[in-house]
Amino acid sequence: MRILLAEDEPVLCNQIKRALEPEIGPIDVAHDGEEAAHLGATEPYDMIILDLGLPNRDGLSILKEWRASGLDMPVLILTARDGWSQRVDGLDAGADDYLSKPFHMAELSARVRAQLRRRYGQTSMIFERGPVRFDMRLGRVSVDGLPVDLTQAEVAVLSYLAHNAGRLVSRTELSEHIYAYDEDRDSNTIAVFIARLRKKLGADLIQTMRGRGYMIEAP
Repeated sequence: MRILLAEDEPVLCNQIKRALEPEIGPIDVAHDGEEAAHLGATEPYDMIILDLGLPNRDGLSILKEWRASGLDMPVLILTARDGWSQRVDGLDAGADDYLSKPFHMAELSARVRAQLRRRYGQTSMIFERGPVRFDMRLGRVSVDGLPVDLTQAEVAVLSYLAHNAGRLVSRTELSEHIYAYDEDRDSNTIAVFIARLRKKLGADLIQTMRGRGYMIEAP
């Protein structure tokens, strides 16, 4: 999963990244409205956390622009504005959720997980196929009840395929959703991660459609 965090407070950005990245995946940060508008319109994010009070351009106008252009990724508004009218304006502009500052990081994490579950049609953060059990909230994987150690990149690949179970995912799409904006996105390394996952979790979990991509079967 890959998230855009549009927030101009550096300390809060670091706190959110530390809390969410081990669980969700890479988080790109936009510190002003112009950068947020550009990244949100050009990068394939699974979700966006958007502050309304950004420098250069306000979050509400950015959100309206995204929705008018047909972008449908979940957007959670994060702001110090706690009046009911601001919440109504944000939700009417196309926000999926709203969280006022200050907030508990555990609540933000839970709201992010809930939006991702809705986006991908899931009801549980526990993914199970045969002997494989994957707790997507904790990033823990076991096979026949025995814990399996995965790297952060392997967890990211498994998480995206699990969220998209039943749908063919190309190498390019996988690389776009497991690497941050400023990382080198080499889609060839995806094959390496898939091979490692098969070795650790069993050869039958992830199917290869040669020349097209990868898929985990729907339940």
